[in-house]
Amino acid sequence: MNQNNFECVKNEIFGLKSKILELQEILTSIPAMAPESGGNGESEKCAALKKFLLNEGFNESQFSEFNCQDSRVSSGVRPNLILTVEGKNTQQSVWVMAHLDVVPPGDLSKWNGNPWKVRFDENSGKITGRGVEDNQQGLVSGVTALLALVKKNVTPSCNVKLLFMADEEFGSEYGIKFLLKEHKEIFGQNDLIIIPDGGDSKGETIEVAEKNILWLKVHVTGEQTHGSMPHKGKNAFLAGCALAVLLNDMENFFDRKDSLFSPPYSTFQPTKKESNVETVNIIPGDDVFYVDCRILPCYTLDTVRNEIKSRVRQIEEKFGVKVDLEEVQAQQSPATSVNSPVVEKLSKALLETHGIKARPVGIGGGTVGAELRNYGFDAAIWSTMDEVCHQPEEYCFIQNIIKDAQTLAWVFMS
Repeated sequence: MNQNNFECVKNEIFGLKSKILELQEILTSIPAMAPESGGNGESEKCAALKKFLLNEGFNESQFSEFNCQDSRVSSGVRPNLILTVEGKNTQQSVWVMAHLDVVPPGDLSKWNGNPWKVRFDENSGKITGRGVEDNQQGLVSGVTALLALVKKNVTPSCNVKLLFMADEEFGSEYGIKFLLKEHKEIFGQNDLIIIPDGGDSKGETIEVAEKNILWLKVHVTGEQTHGSMPHKGKNAFLAGCALAVLLNDMENFFDRKDSLFSPPYSTFQPTKKESNVETVNIIPGDDVFYVDCRILPCYTLDTVRNEIKSRVRQIEEKFGVKVDLEEVQAQQSPATSVNSPVVEKLSKALLETHGIKARPVGIGGGTVGAELRNYGFDAAIWSTMDEVCHQPEEYCFIQNIIKDAQTLAWVFMS
């Protein structure tokens, strides 16, 4: 890589501050919420983004659109847009993937202004608004890095592809899952995939693995009776409580530790509880609760399912009830190797551009990285952020966008 060229690009990125703010303002002003949140999808936001990019010098031939049909939104589709800039080596691509959709703002009384209008504090560099961090920070970083290369007439070392996805907040069925099922050929086995949708305030962690996720809805059916006659019924609530404790005890059964994660062990936590009876003097015959399981990758979901079924049978026999299980969510994926090309390249970029020594980590949450890994594509999740996504007064810092854009530019050019 020509160091002089990189310094020119790095300085150009710093000079694009006004464009960063402009793009954040455009994106934030369009509430790209999923139908599940009462929204109209991402089409309007995607069109505004494409218009911005065309105005900045990219041309129509560099865009590819992969629309997934969805009759619930007015456009009829959920858009997935790819911007490609060819590199010297056209046989390999660096991907930067970000999602267009956002979550609702929630309680408006907890916001100090309109969630859909960017507020920028010049002194601190803080940008506030719904979506500015999740995932517009990563989106804008990728755009800024590539825009700087174009403005300085620098050809990247290989192809650069910016993917703007739909539907990340509600399972990615219309986003990355759709692309992998219907258009897997767009990804190359040697491509480097970076997803700037998670990280830490220093920008030093690179997420390479996720715990397997299993969300269970547990429906216990007993026999309702009067509170004074418990012997005439079968207390579904009591049986449910016993089962919740027994399922939580699986943390002691699946007891391996992995320091890549925090916490470094598998968790089985009872969470949501549905109401059962209306008054205190009724023994409930039905009870419903939920369990959130986050399992280290060393255990398969089938192994966990078998243990759950065994413990359910114990409760059914002890209390004379029937237990039905429904999987609300189930996801498992292999890890990206800490020695994979994408991790090594990103780690070197962080060290070269900002003197940051990268640290591979695993997380308990789910990202689109898991979907890619299941198809055999290594993916690294990374960004410099405070992780305030989904919160009131969501924010990011413009200096982090600039910093991450410079890191990405190094990856594009090296």
